[in-house]
Amino acid sequence: MRLLLIEDEEKVSRLIVRGLTAERFAVDVAADGNSGLELAQTYTYDLIILDLMLPRLSGTEVLRQVRLNNANVPVLVLTARDALDDKVTHFELGADDYLTKPFAFAELIVRVKALLRRGTANQVSGRANVLRVADLELDRLTQQVRRAGQKIELTAKEYALLEYLMLNAGRVLSRTMIIEHVWDQSFDGATNIVDVYVRHLRSKVDEGREQRLIRTVRGAGYVISEDVE
Repeated sequence: MRLLLIEDEEKVSRLIVRGLTAERFAVDVAADGNSGLELAQTYTYDLIILDLMLPRLSGTEVLRQVRLNNANVPVLVLTARDALDDKVTHFELGADDYLTKPFAFAELIVRVKALLRRGTANQVSGRANVLRVADLELDRLTQQVRRAGQKIELTAKEYALLEYLMLNAGRVLSRTMIIEHVWDQSFDGATNIVDVYVRHLRSKVDEGREQRLIRTVRGAGYVISEDVE
């Protein structure tokens, strides 16, 4: 799953990104309100973590603008402002949860996962909690992957890559598209990193099996499908 963190305190931002990455989330980061709003309006996120006291554009205005265009993405407000009026105001503007600083990271993770469960259940896009392609199954809530009932152990990036492929099953995804969705927005590496991770993923998902699900489309990218070539 891909999250957006809009937070101007570098120390707090690093802490959150490190913890969320360890939980197998891809995280894009914006250090001001304008940049955060631009990312929120450009990419599709499963959840937004939003500070309120931001440079250039307040978190309140970011929330207001996000809700004008996207009624479904869960938004967790993360701020030092703990007055009841502030909480009421931002819940009325469309925030889904409100966590005050300082906070325990364990609580943040619990709230993030709760919002993701709720958001996945309520999404009108029809994305299911469990993704399936042939006998391959990925549970987006528990982040467990199984093929023919057998559990497959994946690294965080392998999991994120497989999730993105399965969310777009049957659709050819270019290397650039995969970089933009699986790696952090600030990633500046070569696109051949995708080829490396696809090889790793194939060795775990397809190797030794009669039906190969992950296929290369020459000159275009990769696709996961149960259709036989």
